[in-house]
Amino acid sequence: MSRKTTRPCRRLAGGLLVAALLVVSAVACEPAPPGGGPAPTSGGTATGRPGAKPGHVFVINLENKGYYKVWGEGSEAPYLSQTLRSQGVLLSEYYGIAHNSNPNYLAQISGQASNAMTRADCPMYAPFQQTGTAAPGQVEGTGCVYPASVPTVAGQLSAAGKTWKGYMEDMGTPCRHPDLGSRDTSQRAEVGDQYATRHNPFVYFESITSSPDCQRNVVDFGELRGDLQSVATTPNLTYISPNLCNDGHDNPCVDGSTGGLAAADSWLSQQVPAIIDSPAFKQDGMLVITFDESEGKTVGPAGLLPGGTDGGRIGALVLSPFTKGGTTSDRAYNHFSLLASIEDAFSLPRLGYAGAPGLNSFGGDVFNAGS
Repeated sequence: MSRKTTRPCRRLAGGLLVAALLVVSAVACEPAPPGGGPAPTSGGTATGRPGAKPGHVFVINLENKGYYKVWGEGSEAPYLSQTLRSQGVLLSEYYGIAHNSNPNYLAQISGQASNAMTRADCPMYAPFQQTGTAAPGQVEGTGCVYPASVPTVAGQLSAAGKTWKGYMEDMGTPCRHPDLGSRDTSQRAEVGDQYATRHNPFVYFESITSSPDCQRNVVDFGELRGDLQSVATTPNLTYISPNLCNDGHDNPCVDGSTGGLAAADSWLSQQVPAIIDSPAFKQDGMLVITFDESEGKTVGPAGLLPGGTDGGRIGALVLSPFTKGGTTSDRAYNHFSLLASIEDAFSLPRLGYAGAPGLNSFGGDVFNAGS
């Protein structure tokens, strides 16, 4: 009797063990989704799927700081270089494309290279005088305000049914810019008005300034917090320029307060939490924090990337539910790479130097949460 009662139990126990092993094996073999790595401390919840891409891109540009000043030991930006650094992937070989500021901003939304007037930061809001065209997708000539025939990622997004906004601190009036052909009076900060036209790339393209989209979409920074409250009200592309104190450009600031990198870091600590805690970021966001150019007119290696590295080595930090915190990529990027990566995220054709052969765009080295 004892043998007859124990054999069925052994078969049952063996069957349960096999079933359990099969379940464990199936779970272990299931591919990790792009968001399957350690969750960002912001509480990112996107789990994604293989090949998933960001659906909401946030870009913050700060001013005139080289790589080691920001990311090296003794950095005056502990929030950026430590707190946020632990949540994202640092692009250690990210470069500006020119000196001074203006051409770097223009590159990020158009793929156009610098010219003599943009390198001088466009003290006159002068129309672009075109002399010809060149590959890849370049208009030749000099000037600041590009004709309506020159496309931008803003126009691409609108045509694709996507949304975009530029949030400019201290701009006040939407789509604010000088009259065509006049002097740009925002070159120096004033107390109560530290907006810089040259840090607002959208107003250098007639395709935008001549459209109602400029009044609707190129707005004061104060509108951002309200727009972040829901996925539906958050643009697919959110492009942010702090004022001349909070971007680290001025030191001291025009009101006498401390500026430079410390001021920029303080501003980030106050503003970034609202972005990374927003529903859109948690769903499928990507935040890129970088600088326009390095200080001191330093340049990067010649021939490293299409479009160049003449703005010097600056680095960039990418935070997303699709990135693994505390990681580093040493793949070479520049501001044209950022444009290409934004266009790739929304399946848009690449503009200008963003479409040049050999230009790197963000890949598995950046979207590495499943690795």
